[in-house]
Amino acid sequence: MGAAVRSRSSGRRGSRRNARMSEINVTPFVDVMLVLLIVFMVAAPLLTVGVPVKLPKTAANPLPTEQREPVTINVDMEGRIYLQGDEVVPEDLAARLAAIASERGADERVFLRGDGDVGYGRVMEVMGQLNAGGFSNIGLVTDPGGQAAPGRSIE
Repeated sequence: MGAAVRSRSSGRRGSRRNARMSEINVTPFVDVMLVLLIVFMVAAPLLTVGVPVKLPKTAANPLPTEQREPVTINVDMEGRIYLQGDEVVPEDLAARLAAIASERGADERVFLRGDGDVGYGRVMEVMGQLNAGGFSNIGLVTDPGGQAAPGRSIE
């Protein structure tokens, strides 16, 4: 006549369905880490953008890298001078370089980035101001891939 439905649980309060989970769910953690990885991969190249300079090509070996940010001078294709990314008038460059030399030391390496289309004389003027500012360890920055001098191999 009447059918009774029996439940599987025996009526206990701590049935399997309501039991506490004892393992850690790492899926949300992995999702957040992957999103952060993508954000940093996209943002990192944007942080290194400086003054747009078309560097000349050369076959010279690269200089070893340093721990702290080096002093960088840029000369763009119009001949404007930038010190650490900030435009500087040529008359103030030697004074600002002397202040940096007194803070960091005269043996500090300075990197000079000159546009390939700017005149050689303009880059030499800036090198003269670097020397007048107290720096003698000057590295000219170029792009790799240029041709070596005839009869010489660069290793």
